Amino acid sequence: MRLGIKVAFYEVNQAGGVHGRRLELKTMDDSYETDYALHTTRRLIEKVGVFALIGAVGTPMTRVSSPLAHEAGVPFLAPFTGAEFLRDPGLHNVVNLRASYYQETEEMIARLTEDLGVSRVAVFYQDDSFGANGLEGVRRALELRGLEPVGAWDYQRNSGAVRQAASSLVELDPEAVVLIGTQDAVASTIKLVSRDIRPVFMTVSFVGGTALAKAVEGHGRGVYVTQVVPFPEDASLPVVADYHAALARYDPSEEPGFVSLEGYLAGRLAIFGLEACGRELSRECFMDSLNTTGVIDLDGFQLKFGPNDNQGSDSVFLTVVGADGEYRQVDRLDRQY
Repeated sequence: MRLGIKVAFYEVNQAGGVHGRRLELKTMDDSYETDYALHTTRRLIEKVGVFALIGAVGTPMTRVSSPLAHEAGVPFLAPFTGAEFLRDPGLHNVVNLRASYYQETEEMIARLTEDLGVSRVAVFYQDDSFGANGLEGVRRALELRGLEPVGAWDYQRNSGAVRQAASSLVELDPEAVVLIGTQDAVASTIKLVSRDIRPVFMTVSFVGGTALAKAVEGHGRGVYVTQVVPFPEDASLPVVADYHAALARYDPSEEPGFVSLEGYLAGRLAIFGLEACGRELSRECFMDSLNTTGVIDLDGFQLKFGPNDNQGSDSVFLTVVGADGEYRQVDRLDRQY
């Protein structure tokens, strides 16, 4: 996420900046822990004096950091989470780029039930607000179809202790498992469960796409991941071609990926808002430029905000890991994987 934002800022800075100003990204590591997230956010606002916060990672972290930004009147732009609470139209300083976890899980259940006729769905989730949000999304989507999860098991954030949950999943033998967690926990669970049974595995975009495919180490074939940005290899989309070119100039050793593309789009969105304000920049102008413009076209990736809608994109893309460990974009589920 950080890489993608830095690439977007590098690109505009190489072209002279925004109205003569160079953009700078200040980052702090919260170690995916809420206490650190609170501390680092407060420091960025009060000590560093940032104009805006961009690309905050994780639902539990944004739950503690976004109120600080709201209280200080600091724009909270493109957090890397689909958490439902950030879609509250009353949060006038929050601008969401991506689709929500409810939309991702709805797409999962739609495809499982319509494409494969699956009715027995279990859930593996992280025991915090991220996992709870994803679990609720699955429950809602199943309820719309007269179904409910056949079981749900959790694990502690940052613990990696997933054996008990994996054992319970094997014993239940569901047709499909929706996994709401970080890449290491999701990968470990898939590997453990796959030793005994082979349900359809589906997980949300937060796992990082490329990172998950590497972490499953040969067990990834047929794992489906919902994504909230276009396929990062599809340079036929102008904004993806721009991303490729800027990434190659910034760091030729880096490979395109879903998360860094999301970061790049977040950076481009910030640049759009800054450019719209001209030289007389203010936070109020910045937020107004994003909320009242109508459709914002980032070279082929369109965002639309409104008075009661602080989420720009509703797009959910379905991808699957092939036998070669590479992702493919697909329209429907298929047991051949």
